[in-house]
Amino acid sequence: MTKLSFPAGFEWSTATAAHQIEGGNTNNDWWAWEHAPGTLVAEPSGDACDSWLRWADDVALIRDLGAGNYRFSVEWSRLQPAPNEWSNAACDNYLRQCEALIGGGVRPTVTLHHFTTPRWATDNGGWTDPDIVARFAEFAHRAAERLAPYVDRFCTLNEPNVVAAMGYLMGLFPPGIASDRAAHDVAVANMVAAHRAAVDAVRAAAPGAAVGLTVNMADYQPVTGGEAHAADAEAMEDAFLDATDGDDFIGVQVYTRMVMGPGGWMGPQPGVPVVETMGYEYWPEALGACLRRTWARTGGRIPLLVTENGTAAEAGDDRIRFVHAALKSVLGCLSEGIDVHGYTYWSLLDNFEWAFGYGPKFGLVSVDRQTFERRPKPAYEWLAAVIDDNAIPDEVEG
Repeated sequence: MTKLSFPAGFEWSTATAAHQIEGGNTNNDWWAWEHAPGTLVAEPSGDACDSWLRWADDVALIRDLGAGNYRFSVEWSRLQPAPNEWSNAACDNYLRQCEALIGGGVRPTVTLHHFTTPRWATDNGGWTDPDIVARFAEFAHRAAERLAPYVDRFCTLNEPNVVAAMGYLMGLFPPGIASDRAAHDVAVANMVAAHRAAVDAVRAAAPGAAVGLTVNMADYQPVTGGEAHAADAEAMEDAFLDATDGDDFIGVQVYTRMVMGPGGWMGPQPGVPVVETMGYEYWPEALGACLRRTWARTGGRIPLLVTENGTAAEAGDDRIRFVHAALKSVLGCLSEGIDVHGYTYWSLLDNFEWAFGYGPKFGLVSVDRQTFERRPKPAYEWLAAVIDDNAIPDEVEG
């Protein structure tokens, strides 16, 4: 079978986030949100995948996958449990993980904020508190300084556009505020400022480290009358794309397209498969569309990394077919001269998917909810072969 090759040095990765896999992160706003009455969270995170203790199992899976990179997050509320306290023990646990990754030939990429904020910070207003900028920069400096012997790439904020929209417009993430555009805009401004301050802080603490942020994107496709809604949705992404001048990379994170009509998102369209546990379209080609838009928006000044892409579709070869089509769209971008350095599959493990709980299963590896046994899925073996070849087959068999 003909194979379609990626450039030499193309980076292959998978990813997780602290709150979604570690378990027991009781000191952040999401733990409080999961246990608050009246929220729409399907279930609490609880022990998650028990990766705080079983991280060595995860490192072995990443090594056996053949991935040269692993993107994961450190939990702010563990490292800094109170404003003037720092946990050396928690930091040491992350350092051991990083050391084991490097020993297995895997480069760690550390995200400093992946949706969760310490309770002591949210008690003071969270992302609408002007002091959050300095507090986050201080945390970024201390974390980068400690991790610098092992980590040379940091993401400051994960999908800050989602944190702002879900927390202050839709009420589905903490702090659970709906339709407050003023609060949303303050949070966005503070997150932009926090990103810029954290970039400086990381570079001061870990000279030579690459720093960027990640943006959640969708391929917004307007029909007649939906142009303004598509433009407004893209503007929420652009607020952060426009904040990346001087960064070392932009992390692009894509899962689907959204068709926009006169009333906004029109939902899945007739004849298009749906990822049932998420409620959106199975549309892998969205990745290429968003890479092109990012490249155009930023003037091609900054290299792109796909820092998340994947699907919770579980039937048959649906996950394999999704990744295959998404990677074909990446190859299309590369052929056009778009500088895409790597691809990260979300996620390594079936984990806690925020308000959806444990229903959606994005993982390359299943996790038994009682025993925490990890079992690689067919897509894990397929992606391992792709990584080994640095190429995808022209077509998916079967």
